[in-house]
Amino acid sequence: MKVERRNLAELTTLAVGGPAEVWTVETPEDLVRATSAPYRVLGNGSNLLVADGGVPERVIRLGGVFARGVLGRPRPGAAVHLTPWIGAGALLPGLVQEAARLGLSGLEPLLGIPASVGGAVRMNAGTRFGEIADVLEAVELFHAGRFQVLDPGELGFGYRTSRLPAGAIVTRVRLRLAPAPAAAIEARMAEVDAARKGQPKRKSAGCAFKNPPGDAAGRLIDAAGFKGSRVGAAMVSQEHGNFIVNTGGARAEDVWKLVKRIQEELGLELEWEIWGELH
Repeated sequence: MKVERRNLAELTTLAVGGPAEVWTVETPEDLVRATSAPYRVLGNGSNLLVADGGVPERVIRLGGVFARGVLGRPRPGAAVHLTPWIGAGALLPGLVQEAARLGLSGLEPLLGIPASVGGAVRMNAGTRFGEIADVLEAVELFHAGRFQVLDPGELGFGYRTSRLPAGAIVTRVRLRLAPAPAAAIEARMAEVDAARKGQPKRKSAGCAFKNPPGDAAGRLIDAAGFKGSRVGAAMVSQEHGNFIVNTGGARAEDVWKLVKRIQEELGLELEWEIWGELH
């Protein structure tokens, strides 16, 4: 296990956030020790806004046995492939590509989502093509000092949300995938990729707001004239209105002021998780 003091700007996709004590755990014993004091769990740092002052709690990152991501090879002729246990610290983009290489379908809708597996489960990450809950077979949690395996149906998945118990840490998952022809998988990935073409390449935390029923947050933000709006080095993307990007050296307070300005006018619900005190 590694314990170090770090600025969370180094560990988040938006590249903002102040200091915290970061515990990188590699074994179940490490996890038990790390959770002996108040903590937060950090995946790949997407969909997250961390205050400039950082957070006082320990920040736990999953490495070692919790970061192994092996899908296994499908049996010839099998209609369904149940994967081995996959560590929650494994990164989703690598799994999507590995599934395609192995001829396993089901993860294509998650193409381009820069999340860890655990983070994806907690927020039920997805696109309009599908979400991770669609392919979950089982979820292992560490909660109240013990490991337990739950059926996904017990976790209350909804649009970009789940109802994990307070303080629960996703540690491993099993996926239910389907063997499919390479051409079919490639075509589906191309469709998903084409739908994401308008998303910005600059540093961001992903979509900032949830889509309201029957509409798209990006369309509403664009129609209200927010594209290109700035506070400091934080800017509403010119390419996609539902992204706030860091143009270089942005502070969390800059981002938060933009978020609040949009919310006050449009009443949109924030998709990001917020850590620390923002004003």
